[in-house]
Amino acid sequence: MTETQAQSQSQGEGGGGGESASEQGRRPSRRALIGWGGAGLAFGAVAAGGAMAVATSGDGTEASGADAGGAVEFHGAHQAGIATPVQDRLHFAAFDVKTDDRAEFVQMLKDWTAAARRMTAGKTVGEGAYGGLAEAPPDDTGEALGLKPSRLTLTIGFGPSLFEKFGLADKRPAALVDLPKFPGDNLDRTRTGGDLCIQACADDPQVAVHAIRNLARIGFGKVAIRWSQLGFGKTSSTTPGSQTPRNLFGFKDGTRNIAGTETDRLKKFVWVGDGDTGTKDAWMTGGSYLVARRIRMNVETWDRTSLQEQEDVFGRDKGEGAPVGKAKEHDEPFLKAMKPDAHVRLAHPDANGGITILRRGYSFTDGTDGLGRLDAGLFFLAYQRDVRKGFIPLQRKLSAHDALNEYIQHVGSAVFAIPPGVRDANDWWGRTLLSEEA
Repeated sequence: MTETQAQSQSQGEGGGGGESASEQGRRPSRRALIGWGGAGLAFGAVAAGGAMAVATSGDGTEASGADAGGAVEFHGAHQAGIATPVQDRLHFAAFDVKTDDRAEFVQMLKDWTAAARRMTAGKTVGEGAYGGLAEAPPDDTGEALGLKPSRLTLTIGFGPSLFEKFGLADKRPAALVDLPKFPGDNLDRTRTGGDLCIQACADDPQVAVHAIRNLARIGFGKVAIRWSQLGFGKTSSTTPGSQTPRNLFGFKDGTRNIAGTETDRLKKFVWVGDGDTGTKDAWMTGGSYLVARRIRMNVETWDRTSLQEQEDVFGRDKGEGAPVGKAKEHDEPFLKAMKPDAHVRLAHPDANGGITILRRGYSFTDGTDGLGRLDAGLFFLAYQRDVRKGFIPLQRKLSAHDALNEYIQHVGSAVFAIPPGVRDANDWWGRTLLSEEA
């Protein structure tokens, strides 16, 4: 949401720009075929080329986002889908591991990598959706036939519970901590945790859903989806100079989110460095840590709240997005001019020792709750160098004092270690963790 804690930095306070509303409305062309309580939060506070040529790198350092139909480079020092220009749509899935066979699990990760490499390039999985042996299921489910790559990125993460399997206990990073229970949390166990996660972002929702569907199919018998979330209308951006997107409360979100071109800030706040790891977790160098939170928004109550109170809650005006007492969105905020419980004031890096995270949140609507209220809100995604120094201290502060708590509640949660990128055609997801040679 707008500056949800964890990143209010982003929103007004420590993050980076947004993407244009016109971009959000684009749809790639075809090729040829076809609640509520007080959980403070990380809402707003707290990512093109042509189909034949890659115009943006996985780490976002050359991100133009000019062509919504283009492909994003899969290989790189860091996984794509973090600093990459934020796409319009999300399909996020958490998986439980069902096999006890380490070799079988490793082979699945290699198969997943091969499939991800092809899908992000706009190709079908394996031998494709038709033309193969009639008596056997095809390698690809086929619903993305004729669609452009749509800037699809696939990002994998490993949850704390994975390190209880396959003899990996001594490889669990110190920074991969279980999140504490925050005041106001009302977590649904069916939307919390997971051994693995896959974040699929694309400008076409069918491309994102196709990717998760095919990875789940390839992993059948070895992994099973624990929970998933569809998202639309990105609520933050990693593209400098573009229009800041708005969350479902109608406020601009991510005013100062970290941009994909800000290599110094990415290095300082997002990527795990050599000095962050010891012998047991050196495999995480070049990776990051992800906190995913499903934040329910009490939109009916919000919609009956006066404009003045709405602006007081955030510490920004609703039209321009300017901080209290300022004229423009990107004017430096004067925190003391805001109410003591204003979201921006509490989440700003200047009020938190400089804490900064990178957000890639999406709005969601999942029907109603059976009482005539929309099940709607923000699916908050925050990347950081160390969860203990990023999301946790921010959320503790916000959940205790943020005026937004009256209108939101955290109902789902997970944390994942995001390994470094796949370097080349011979590399695979998780190699630095699971390969004895590595």
